[in-house]
Amino acid sequence: MKIAVTYDDGNVFQHFGRTEFFKVYETEDGKVVSSEVISSNGVGHGALAGVLAEQSVDVLICGGIGEGAQAALKEAGVELCAGAEGNTDQVVEAYLKGELVSTGANCDHHHGEEHSCGDHEEGHSCGGGCGESCGGGCGSWPAITGRNVGKTCRTHYKGTFNDGTQFDSSYDRGEPLEFVCGAGQMIRGFDQAVADMEVGQVVDVHLMPEEAYGMPDPNAVFTVEIAQMPGSEDLVVGQQVYLTNPYGQPFPVKVTAKEETTITFDANHEMAGKELNFQIELVEVK
Repeated sequence: MKIAVTYDDGNVFQHFGRTEFFKVYETEDGKVVSSEVISSNGVGHGALAGVLAEQSVDVLICGGIGEGAQAALKEAGVELCAGAEGNTDQVVEAYLKGELVSTGANCDHHHGEEHSCGDHEEGHSCGGGCGESCGGGCGSWPAITGRNVGKTCRTHYKGTFNDGTQFDSSYDRGEPLEFVCGAGQMIRGFDQAVADMEVGQVVDVHLMPEEAYGMPDPNAVFTVEIAQMPGSEDLVVGQQVYLTNPYGQPFPVKVTAKEETTITFDANHEMAGKELNFQIELVEVK
């Protein structure tokens, strides 16, 4: 059996439609016998599904993925396991043991009851641009329609909060953002805005949290005993780190409180609950 994982510097890349590399594992009798990193050789879920089919891949493991990409993989005969995070080798081992649960086309992290403190990171976001999503539609939304749905679009954008503070800008980076419209690679409100735009058009959109990164989930805030989490005694409030769930999958959290014997973490996305404003310019439709 062949298993492919969206790959970026040893970890599961979180945006299927924009992955540049796959790590492909050849397995026999539930064990990995060889592996290699290959180029995706394409952009968009249709092209990527074709690459996997050409490599005779049986299973794809990835992070975020949209419903359109799911359909392309199904048509190509590739089984999907979505919602994975962390080291690709560990993720494949978990899959072979039957411990990896697919989330399908959504943004949910499957947090377990047990946690351990992983490698500390200075920060985390779901990807390059703040307009990018963890996956497909979160919740029950009607399908996005428009002339650009299913097409590769290149956009420049500037994102601001309601007080005018800028949180992201492709103009500052000097490179338009490229994505497949309606494939779940972007937050829903951004996708919806681009769906019926014309090349050269500039629009301003105001997104409520439900159209962006959703509302904070109180279940994603949890408190643990410091004594039960080696290394947590050195953490400070405001620090962003990775914890590991019972499946061995790392997930990002922020330290929100620390007492003498307990420490509290928040696993919600940093933009959860926020209203966002975007100025979007459609540069090209491929």
